[in-house]
Amino acid sequence: MHLKFETQQISKDFITQVENQFDTKVKAIRTDNGAEFILHSYYASKGIIHQTTCVETPQQNGIVEQKHQHLLNVTCALLFQSHMSSSFWSFGLLHATFIINCLPTPF
Repeated sequence: MHLKFETQQISKDFITQVENQFDTKVKAIRTDNGAEFILHSYYASKGIIHQTTCVETPQQNGIVEQKHQHLLNVTCALLFQSHMSSSFWSFGLLHATFIINCLPTPF
C-alpha cells in the first residue's frame, strides 16, 4: 500500500480473502477512528459489525499492543545476540516477524 486511499479496497479484498480461504464469515471489524476505514454500506451488506476504539486509548487495543511489544523484544534480542548495531534494526524486525509467524500461537 502506497497511499492511504487504497485502504478501502485492500480492506474489501482482505475480507473476501478471509471468507474464501477459511470458509467463514467475518463478523466484526475493530479499527481506530481513521476515515479510511469508513465503509458503512459495505459492512452492512456483509452483515459485519464495525467497532471503533475510543480516541487516544491504546489500552483498548491490548492484544495488538502485546504483540507489538513482543515483536520489539524479539528484534532487540536478535540484534543483541548477533552483536549487530541498531542500523540493522529493519532487518532484525523482518527476521523477528518471520520467526514469530512460524511459531504456533493460541490467538
